[in-house]
Amino acid sequence: MTDKTFNLDDLCALSNISKRTIRYYIQIGLLERPHGETRAAHYTAKHLDQLLQLKKWSDAGISLERIRELFAGDETPVPPRWQKPGTVEVRSHILVKPGIEIQIAPEEAGMNPEQLRQFVREVMALAERTLESEPPTVS
Repeated sequence: MTDKTFNLDDLCALSNISKRTIRYYIQIGLLERPHGETRAAHYTAKHLDQLLQLKKWSDAGISLERIRELFAGDETPVPPRWQKPGTVEVRSHILVKPGIEIQIAPEEAGMNPEQLRQFVREVMALAERTLESEPPTVS
């Protein structure tokens, strides 16, 4: 199975960031270069994750230099910023069963894709064990 790839237009639509800004982030080394060149260039989910994290920090008022330090591994916490109307945010929506849904903002929760998949597997297993057992009888 191959990982999903995106062209620059897709990346712009998914991140709500302009082509010019994405190219600038690549130029200054904040975003990894795409795979391939010119029209054949493509981006992966890793690029999208980097871009969404970069956008989150930038929207929180963090300088690009500070963002560079954070990407380099500095673990000093970044304070959250209140969302403004019109803000675009990517969330995972998990339907456990009708009437039970979970909404996760993986970046905000600090979850990488594998942690998110593991979380979903465990929630689904818990739901199956809990919801499939016979309900207690009431006398």
